[in-house]
Amino acid sequence: MPTPARRNGSVARPSLSETQARLLTYLCDRVDGTAYLKAKYVADDLDLSSKEVGINMGILADRTDDVTIEQWGRSSSTTWKVSARE
Repeated sequence: MPTPARRNGSVARPSLSETQARLLTYLCDRVDGTAYLKAKYVADDLDLSSKEVGINMGILADRTDDVTIEQWGRSSSTTWKVSARE
Protein backbone atom coordinates (compact mmCIF):
# COMPACT_ATOMS: atom_id res chain seq x y z
CA MET A 1 0.00 0.00 0.00
CA PRO A 2 1.56 3.37 -1.00
CA THR A 3 2.25 5.99 1.65
CA PRO A 4 1.23 9.59 0.89
CA ALA A 5 4.07 12.05 0.29
CA ARG A 6 4.38 15.23 2.31
CA ARG A 7 4.84 18.66 0.75
CA ASN A 8 8.63 18.59 1.17
CA GLY A 9 9.00 15.16 -0.40
CA SER A 10 9.41 13.19 2.83
CA VAL A 11 7.09 10.32 3.62
CA ALA A 12 4.13 10.96 5.90
CA ARG A 13 4.01 8.70 8.93
CA PRO A 14 0.65 6.99 9.30
CA SER A 15 1.45 6.14 12.93
CA LEU A 16 1.31 9.80 14.03
CA SER A 17 -1.76 11.08 15.84
CA GLU A 18 -3.50 14.24 14.68
CA THR A 19 -1.80 16.22 17.48
CA GLN A 20 1.62 14.84 16.54
CA ALA A 21 1.03 15.65 12.88
CA ARG A 22 0.02 19.23 13.78
CA LEU A 23 3.09 19.60 15.97
CA LEU A 24 5.39 18.23 13.27
CA THR A 25 3.92 20.63 10.70
CA TYR A 26 4.41 23.50 13.19
CA LEU A 27 8.06 22.53 13.71
CA CYS A 28 8.81 22.07 10.00
CA ASP A 29 7.24 25.42 9.15
CA ARG A 30 9.15 27.35 11.81
CA VAL A 31 12.57 25.74 12.01
CA ASP A 32 15.20 26.58 9.43
CA GLY A 33 18.51 25.33 10.80
CA THR A 34 18.31 25.03 14.59
CA ALA A 35 15.84 26.59 17.02
CA TYR A 36 15.26 26.38 20.76
CA LEU A 37 11.55 26.29 21.55
CA LYS A 38 9.85 26.51 24.94
CA ALA A 39 7.01 24.05 25.37
CA LYS A 40 4.70 26.70 26.85
CA TYR A 41 4.99 28.93 23.76
CA VAL A 42 4.46 26.05 21.36
CA ALA A 43 1.47 25.01 23.49
CA ASP A 44 -0.01 28.52 23.25
CA ASP A 45 0.40 28.57 19.46
CA LEU A 46 -1.24 25.15 19.02
CA ASP A 47 -3.87 25.46 21.77
CA LEU A 48 -2.39 22.53 23.72
CA SER A 49 -1.03 22.15 27.23
CA SER A 50 2.72 22.20 27.87
CA LYS A 51 2.42 18.60 29.03
CA GLU A 52 0.82 17.57 25.71
CA VAL A 53 3.63 19.29 23.83
CA GLY A 54 6.28 17.56 25.94
CA ILE A 55 4.77 14.11 25.54
CA ASN A 56 4.34 14.51 21.79
CA MET A 57 7.80 16.05 21.24
CA GLY A 58 9.29 12.96 22.86
CA ILE A 59 7.26 10.71 20.57
CA LEU A 60 8.19 12.73 17.49
CA ALA A 61 11.87 12.55 18.44
CA ASP A 62 11.64 8.78 17.89
CA ARG A 63 9.24 8.68 14.95
CA THR A 64 10.19 11.40 12.49
CA ASP A 65 13.08 11.94 10.12
CA ASP A 66 11.96 15.47 9.19
CA VAL A 67 13.58 17.17 12.21
CA THR A 68 15.91 16.24 15.05
CA ILE A 69 14.36 16.90 18.47
CA GLU A 70 16.28 16.96 21.75
CA GLN A 71 15.13 17.93 25.21
CA TRP A 72 17.45 20.79 26.08
CA GLY A 73 16.43 22.31 29.42
CA ARG A 74 13.89 22.10 32.22
CA SER A 75 13.53 25.51 33.82
CA SER A 76 10.10 27.11 34.12
CA SER A 77 9.11 25.33 30.90
CA THR A 78 10.95 22.60 29.04
CA THR A 79 13.08 23.86 26.16
CA TRP A 80 13.44 21.71 23.06
CA LYS A 81 16.29 21.93 20.56
CA VAL A 82 14.85 21.34 17.10
CA SER A 83 17.07 21.04 14.04
CA ALA A 84 15.97 20.71 10.43
CA ARG A 85 17.36 17.67 8.66
CA GLU A 86 19.13 18.31 5.39
